[in-house]
Amino acid sequence: MLTLPPDYRPTDDEEFMNPRQAEYFRLKLLRWRAELLKEADGTLASLSEGGIHEADITDRATVETDRALELRTRDRARKLIAKIGQALLRIENGGYGFCEETGEPIGLKRLEARPIATLSIEAQERHERMEKVHRDD
Repeated sequence: MLTLPPDYRPTDDEEFMNPRQAEYFRLKLLRWRAELLKEADGTLASLSEGGIHEADITDRATVETDRALELRTRDRARKLIAKIGQALLRIENGGYGFCEETGEPIGLKRLEARPIATLSIEAQERHERMEKVHRDD
């Protein structure tokens, strides 16, 4: 394991996805996953508190709507946790930070904003244009 200085931030001046950068993103992903898991535990605790005890039908509907929204949010978080796991595996295998389509570096700014990114901005834009074309058919 590599120990990073607390103020370390990857820069374009260093070799792309060198061990320091890989460790930086590994730690970032691990913190993100831990945060999501902590939130999921809170959701599970609140949902397991029992049934809906609201007497008023409007209040009951509001509680049910809130629960449904929370469950959708948790489902998105579950999928995100899986993507974080895949990104961590790419770090272990040396493929993290490189576009799955072109093999080119994804870019530090994009990885900072979206550490689970698998496509460069250009490849992502092509992918989204193709989705739009097929969706409009």
